[in-house]
Amino acid sequence: MHPYNRLPSSGHSTPSPPPSPLRSPRLRHGRSKTGRFSPNRGGGRTAAQRLSWMFLSVLLRRQGVFLFAPLIYISGMLLYMGTASFDVVPVIKHRPAPGSVYRSPQLYAKLRLDMDSDNSSVDAISTIWKTPYRGGEWKPCVNRSSEGLPESNGYIYVEANGGLNQQRTSVCNAVAVAGYLNATLVIPNFHYHSIWKDPSKFRDIYDEEYFIKILKNDVRVVDKIPEYLMERFGSNMTNVHNFRIKAWSSIQYYRDVVLPKLLEEKVIRISPFANRLSFDAPPVVQRLRCLANYEALRFSSPILTIGESLVERMRKRSAINGGKYVSVHLRFEEDMVAFSCCVFDGGKQEKEDMVAARERGWKGKFTKPGRVIRPGAIRINGKCPLTPLESCQEFPEFPEGALGMGFTKNTSIFLASGKIYNADKTMAPLLEMFPNLHTKDTLASEEELAPFKSYSSRMAAIDYTVCLHSEVFVTTQGGNFPHFLLGHRRYLYGGHAKTIKPDKRKLALLFDNPNIGWKSLKRQLLSMRSHSDSKGVELKRPNDSIYSFPCPDCMCRANRTDDSRSASAT
Repeated sequence: MHPYNRLPSSGHSTPSPPPSPLRSPRLRHGRSKTGRFSPNRGGGRTAAQRLSWMFLSVLLRRQGVFLFAPLIYISGMLLYMGTASFDVVPVIKHRPAPGSVYRSPQLYAKLRLDMDSDNSSVDAISTIWKTPYRGGEWKPCVNRSSEGLPESNGYIYVEANGGLNQQRTSVCNAVAVAGYLNATLVIPNFHYHSIWKDPSKFRDIYDEEYFIKILKNDVRVVDKIPEYLMERFGSNMTNVHNFRIKAWSSIQYYRDVVLPKLLEEKVIRISPFANRLSFDAPPVVQRLRCLANYEALRFSSPILTIGESLVERMRKRSAINGGKYVSVHLRFEEDMVAFSCCVFDGGKQEKEDMVAARERGWKGKFTKPGRVIRPGAIRINGKCPLTPLESCQEFPEFPEGALGMGFTKNTSIFLASGKIYNADKTMAPLLEMFPNLHTKDTLASEEELAPFKSYSSRMAAIDYTVCLHSEVFVTTQGGNFPHFLLGHRRYLYGGHAKTIKPDKRKLALLFDNPNIGWKSLKRQLLSMRSHSDSKGVELKRPNDSIYSFPCPDCMCRANRTDDSRSASAT
């Protein structure tokens, strides 16, 4: 017997652990020879339980298997979905966004009786512009120079492309550039365009002699370049140095880049010249623009004669309203409808017509890979052209809107437009609501229009003249035509455009509302008319077009109120 010693018997040995307590006899049989727990030895376990334990054992020993768990789960779900039957499939109906669908015909049918029974409309054509304006009256004040011109620095030749009013922009800008550079302007060449298909020259549309006369003390204008100068270029204009100027270039660019070449060559060419001068320019440039647009450009005698004749005929047909009539610029020709990519009646024929028109006019532009066209979004954004029916609705030019704005069935309307798409169907409601509706084709005989029929720009010039002298002008789509008319009417009518310009985004929502009533619609339309009235007199901001906003560059405040209609129209 040795006494208990806490120190080991040898310095190289460690104390032994205390012996483990004895396990219950019931668990001893669960031990394998290796000392590990083995469920296989359980006598009371089923085969399924043993397999489960084996599977878990493998997973616990091979933890990397857990990386495949999501894949196993997804595979199981796919197998289940492939074998399970779903007899009931929920149907989800998506209502189109408000304003994305053309429902004007349905709205017109719904409100027709209420519109016919509404006797509250006053003669809006006589009262629409009676409100005095805070800004006061304005009058034209474009001063012409009375002094002689210094020796010219050379000749500028420009090519004006586009339609009637895009060419007009080019002409006015060319006058401004030539005057600023002290150059001689050659009468602009009107470039033939495959879309407009109008070979008209400057003198076919404008009074060339009058143009030269009005500008004589401000800008030299000639009809051709002297032969002795052209001999240097082989009498071929294509040999003359051509500037390809970026759109909306500043007048300083012309001074710094164009003028040195002009002084060197004495003849330069600028092609194309559409929108090649910024709207933000110094007063000397703006004055020349005003002089060219509002004073020097007058339509040629044949156009002016028939235009004034149609104005008189419209006034006679408007005797009940004191000779006052409404003009509407409607852009619902096939090419405009096709280009907009909007859907109207949505029928098979419309779809075929639009596909053919797009391919004919723009050859693959709308079918490029990856291009997505969303007609509903286009309509919501107010980019769809108004139909004849909607134009009425929008204001004076169409049923719901025109009557809603206070215009009656007796209102005389002049419709400025090309060939209306699907006219038999689309024009019917308009003619029903406004039987006193006229176009240049109904006002003039075939013989009178024959000299102009094959020339789109000359026909547009006739429309321009009749719209210019109307009491109210309604524009349904953007573009150069209303762009110039807005400014020209402001110039003639004391600074006020007397123009109704609809909010097409708001109209899209109104016309797509199946629950709206006539009184509510009428109230909204009258609100739009008031907004147009308030916007009638507006001053030009730096980046606005002087051709739409002549105040204050081309006009000054009048000391007294006078009838601005006495001003001569060009």
